[in-house]
Amino acid sequence: MSDKITCTITKSLAVLGENAKGYTKEANLVSWNNATAKLDIREWHPEHERCGKGITLSESEGRKLMEALVKFYEANDKD
Repeated sequence: MSDKITCTITKSLAVLGENAKGYTKEANLVSWNNATAKLDIREWHPEHERCGKGITLSESEGRKLMEALVKFYEANDKD
């Protein structure tokens, strides 16, 4: 049995920002160890060879986060 962790970006959703070293914070659908792809937010090396710590969310967690963010930004909209 291999201890190597594998990840595959199955769909790129958005680049959220970039740091001074060129790493980009991204929202993607990622399959870890060939499992079902989940929403994943983390920093990636420019060539996607390495990544930093991040968060992986199931579909229901992603939807709850989206609802919370929409509610937050609507309540704090200053336009």
